Amino acid sequence: MPQSGAATPSGRSGLGSAPSSASPGRPAASAGAAGGNSAGRAAVPAAARAVDTSKPTRTVGTGTPASCTSAAVVRAVAAGGIITFDCGPDPVTIEMAATAKVRNANGPRVVLDGGGKVTLSGQGRRRILYMNTCDPLQGWTTSHCNNQDHPQLTVQNLGFANGDATGQRTDGGGGGAIFVRGGRLKVVNSHFADNRCDRTGPDLGGAAIRVLDQHDNQPVYVVNSTFTGGSCANGGALSSIGVSWEVLNSAFRGNAAVGNGANPAKPGTPGGGSGGAIYCDGNEFSVRIAGTTIEGNDAKEGGGAIFFVSNNRTGTLRIEGSTVRRNPSHGFETDGFPGIFFLGAGKPVVTGSTLR
Repeated sequence: MPQSGAATPSGRSGLGSAPSSASPGRPAASAGAAGGNSAGRAAVPAAARAVDTSKPTRTVGTGTPASCTSAAVVRAVAAGGIITFDCGPDPVTIEMAATAKVRNANGPRVVLDGGGKVTLSGQGRRRILYMNTCDPLQGWTTSHCNNQDHPQLTVQNLGFANGDATGQRTDGGGGGAIFVRGGRLKVVNSHFADNRCDRTGPDLGGAAIRVLDQHDNQPVYVVNSTFTGGSCANGGALSSIGVSWEVLNSAFRGNAAVGNGANPAKPGTPGGGSGGAIYCDGNEFSVRIAGTTIEGNDAKEGGGAIFFVSNNRTGTLRIEGSTVRRNPSHGFETDGFPGIFFLGAGKPVVTGSTLR
């Protein structure tokens, strides 16, 4: 298989360049600050906690908003390692002129830490962040690209706003803010606002995040993070196929699955419309939602909050210490579980939670 790499800037090199694509503002209050459900009490395992970024490999910016550019972010992500930002004392939004893409040979860890002050904006024009271990353009590093332990991508203390993956159909598309196939993904203390992907399609989704093929079926961790205003055919916030999730102390509000015709698509329809907040499909996988609020999301078809289908009926859904309320399903949902459509092993296991 082909091997390729990217030129690696020196550590802590202040990857700033003109012209500026960062603007001062107040994104920390809306997209850059630690978010999530402040009332969440779910224990966070060590593997799900933020990465220590006190000794970064490289830094985007040299202390001013003007030095924090889209080009600098793209270069830093391609180079890999632990990446922090130095954009001055105030919150900034970096308007991405291109999608930042992980180079699979430049790891094994890629960490982006916005320090609670940085939002990356797709400007409603493009996906923000992309990792795909099976994409030859990003370099194949093993003979089993769909099950390798690297790169391990972590985003923390960072905002993602106005990402849009509409028309991006590699591996099924989706992922307006972040698309990941392979390796590992972890999201901590981050906020996703007003992200988008294609409005129709029977199995396309993830206005904020789309994930496929995690190493050894280990879960994607989403911790202390907030998802608002997302819109896609399916999965107004999260979407996956055959991937497990642990969603801890997080919040989902005002996201929507706007497709029409469900999956498989009904005759004469383009398909979609399921999973107002979360859409999960596949065979063997599990989803655990703990200490989390899911409210005010909407699905044109099924699962105003959560759509969960395990095709071989082995998958499990657990909801612990969470609130799931006011998530209309305009087509269908599972009796006794408002806002949820579930086909899996038995029934969803719900403990210490409110569903209504």
